[in-house]
Amino acid sequence: MDDETAGLLNYAAACYEQSGGLFDITSGILRRVWDFKRGVLPSEGQVRDLLDKVGWDKVRWKPPLLEFPCPGMEIDFGGVVKEYAVDRAAALCWNAGIRHGVINLGGDIKVIGPRADGSPWRIGIRHPRDKEAVLETILLREGALASSGDYERCIMRDGVRYGHVLSPKTGWPVRHLAAVSVVGDFCVVAGSASTIAMLKEEGGEAWLKEMNLPHLWVNSRGEAGGSLVSRPAGEKIS
Repeated sequence: MDDETAGLLNYAAACYEQSGGLFDITSGILRRVWDFKRGVLPSEGQVRDLLDKVGWDKVRWKPPLLEFPCPGMEIDFGGVVKEYAVDRAAALCWNAGIRHGVINLGGDIKVIGPRADGSPWRIGIRHPRDKEAVLETILLREGALASSGDYERCIMRDGVRYGHVLSPKTGWPVRHLAAVSVVGDFCVVAGSASTIAMLKEEGGEAWLKEMNLPHLWVNSRGEAGGSLVSRPAGEKIS
């Protein structure tokens, strides 16, 4: 196994421990029954049948060997690979002598220094319930910003929103937080932190505060909070 893949596996293992088993790269298999493109809800039985194949704690990872003791298990780097790619692209640009710019892959962002005139980049964070509206504008001269939420890929049934962030414990979408954005030195850290907060459900807000990373959150009731929010904590967004 190459060093880059091993590094991603080590980082995923650290996230699994940090999240209490909620950030789990073996849970991607659940998307076999969650069809967000067609808007099809799985049955309880379909989800339950896959849960036996979920669990990083079942995997044997002793670099450079990775073993799956349960037939049919797989890993999915979807929770970290895009953010990792942002960081790598920014590093390549820096090494090429670029000192002013922004890497943006689907809303995952890494800043390569301020604008040429020294001013910060203005980055809008989308309103989770209005794709045309900006919830907050963040000013960045360096660092990274990543977001997680229930609005990009979701299924609506009888007024209930089923987002694409799936709990590896239940196999069903998390329901408490609608959106989380985190600022960090690296996009991969900001991205995993925002996803872990979503997965922690009611404990997500307190966990973000404990991590001491600049952040904002919006819960399913429309209340917003976090160190990046300009309005009073708990105030509902319009």
